[in-house]
Amino acid sequence: MKRIGFVLLVAAMLSLVAAQEPGPDTILFNGKIFTSASTNPYVQGLAIRGERIVNTGDSAKIKALAVPKTKQIDLGGRTVIPGINDAHQHIMVYPAGTVFLDLKTEDPSWSQLKEAIVRAAAKAPKGTFLDATIGPAVFHDPSVARDALDQLAPTHPVILETLTGHAAVLNSAALAKVGIGENQRDPLGGRYERSGDGKLTGVLREYASMQLRRTLGLMASDAEALSQLHEFFALAAKFGVTSVQDMSNDIEPGRAARLFEEIPTPVRIHIIRMPMTMPAGRDTEEGLSVPRHPSALITVYGTKWMVDGVPLENTFAAREVPSLPMGQSPDDAFRHLRLIFSRREIETMLEEALANNDPALFHIVGYPGAAAMLDAMQATGGRQVWAGKRVRFEHGDGLFSDLIPRAKEMGIVVIQNPTHFNVAVLFGATPLKFQQAQPLRSLLAAGIPVALGSDGPMNPYLNIMLACIDPSNPGEAITREQAVIAYTLTSAYAEFQEKEKGSLEPGKLADLAVLSQDIFSVPFPDLPKTESVLTLVGGKVAYDAKVISPR
Repeated sequence: MKRIGFVLLVAAMLSLVAAQEPGPDTILFNGKIFTSASTNPYVQGLAIRGERIVNTGDSAKIKALAVPKTKQIDLGGRTVIPGINDAHQHIMVYPAGTVFLDLKTEDPSWSQLKEAIVRAAAKAPKGTFLDATIGPAVFHDPSVARDALDQLAPTHPVILETLTGHAAVLNSAALAKVGIGENQRDPLGGRYERSGDGKLTGVLREYASMQLRRTLGLMASDAEALSQLHEFFALAAKFGVTSVQDMSNDIEPGRAARLFEEIPTPVRIHIIRMPMTMPAGRDTEEGLSVPRHPSALITVYGTKWMVDGVPLENTFAAREVPSLPMGQSPDDAFRHLRLIFSRREIETMLEEALANNDPALFHIVGYPGAAAMLDAMQATGGRQVWAGKRVRFEHGDGLFSDLIPRAKEMGIVVIQNPTHFNVAVLFGATPLKFQQAQPLRSLLAAGIPVALGSDGPMNPYLNIMLACIDPSNPGEAITREQAVIAYTLTSAYAEFQEKEKGSLEPGKLADLAVLSQDIFSVPFPDLPKTESVLTLVGGKVAYDAKVISPR
């Protein structure tokens, strides 16, 4: 009898606690909610209290939780996904007044470029930056250099940036404006190219090009930077992007944290240190003194280094060498891509990550880079040390089939950027097909975590479309659900945050996007038209298109 009485007492107390527990602040119901969770991947509704999800299930269950104060959102059958987590982004700022040349193509000819520069120079005030993006047609033409640009626009700083950002061509006015003199020494892992007489040609490679981007970012005042950042974050929220992992090459981490806090950012920002190099070596101290959590939505941790370049510029190969020489397999562009740093330097980077207990991220595009990194990981402790460290291969295009088991053993996380799957169209009149480069489905089949990031146009639904059709290697295409999971839950895993966000489950942060169309059923060409009509970050509205009327 005493035991029965005790059980009844406990039950009564639990009922009392349940009765006193406040109801949800917000409920969403009557929707098609993709949770990114392996159990219950689709539900009709969810309930939010504070910044977290407290319940999920069918509409009747969720509506029954409402109390008088609860905001009720009838989704009307709309599709909901966890907030997009852009796992690879470069937030850029430019000097005030920069004129961006609209060339109507990603691979303009030299004649197109000349006309655009002359037109822009005739309209823009002297001293105005003229910035253009070029592809292989111009980059692999060594006659397009400092002197040729000087003839077109002697009083305007002209900067030609390659599509990938791994190289640039400047005229004399631009070299002077950004402080690059004739005696400029090459940074480690970078190059200021020179002609036979020792004069700068205006061509910058790898870490020299990265330093240019940093300098241009510094030339933007705080007021100008904030204006540009407002636009960036507004667009992110409009797309349903609730987390951005920023490779901070443009804006050094301390300034980035300060500017993001001043806005303040409406979405979560993970600042990843991406230090510069100097002639004497790498800057191993940048950003280490910045607090890990400058504010509730801003975190700072992890360091990224460049291990190799990209095939478009062939790292440090002569400019006249094409991205893909005649007769070579498309995969060869990745198979022979040279390293930027020595193998010993790569081992030192890993040792620094261990010493600082700092997540390690590496730009790795080519096969030699992937093999060198896996060798370095073996030399610095192997699987016993690295399996749980989640070392990131940003891009990982050169993880050919023979390297995949080694990557799995070392616990590698691959961050892929589907907009790069279109790059084959730049290698010739006929789009090329890869056989081994840019693996995607093969990585998932091997159990390697794959996250998605933009590293280009922010539109996540463009990236989802490209991941699902994979124009360069259709056999590596993945499903829409796999693509969304890669863009949400696995992106959170890549930054050690999968217990906090990335899926719509009780206990996790209420970061989500209500979409303008059903991305799981619309025709592939329509996917890039998708936007969010309601974006929540921690249960708070970050963007509202005013198409849903809550009650």
